[in-house]
Amino acid sequence: MAMRRTVRFWPLSLLFMLIVGIAMPSHAAAQSAFDFDFVSIEGKPMKLADFKGKPLLVVNTASFCGYTPQYEGLQALWQRYRAKGLVVIGVPSNDFGAQEPKGESDIKGFCELNYNVDFPLTTKQVVKGKAAHPFYLWAAEAGGEAAKPKWNFHKLLTGPDGALVGAYASAVEPLSGELTTAVEGLLTQ
Repeated sequence: MAMRRTVRFWPLSLLFMLIVGIAMPSHAAAQSAFDFDFVSIEGKPMKLADFKGKPLLVVNTASFCGYTPQYEGLQALWQRYRAKGLVVIGVPSNDFGAQEPKGESDIKGFCELNYNVDFPLTTKQVVKGKAAHPFYLWAAEAGGEAAKPKWNFHKLLTGPDGALVGAYASAVEPLSGELTTAVEGLLTQ
């Protein structure tokens, strides 16, 4: 008597979801900010995992905004606390008022020339809506409405463990007591 083999085929849609799910991790599966990558403004990989153990201040920026002078405060914050572990990351975005229309080399030049920025900058990103960079989708899920950028220079602060610990509206100055107190509470040294 011959044994009969039963061959089961997975539904094509389920197989597709498994393959896509493995190839492209969801922001929902992310546990911390360190699960995300950007591309630096110079075009090199910028893995947030390289900053594990350090608090991150991630700010969506724009060169032609009323808040653009905050670059000066962000640079000062970076200089004040980087030796103690803080990493400031600027994420240029053209999402609000089309106030970041130029390309990466122009953005980099503008920031260096006008504000002596030497903290890390990423390539231009979408930071709002369903098309937002996965980091911003994760932050919105982790922090709710307050974590969703409403305008340029919205600030997201993560702890050394990569958890979102604070969201600060555009009007909150980088050197404000509110933000510096939060940063100091996360520093390792």
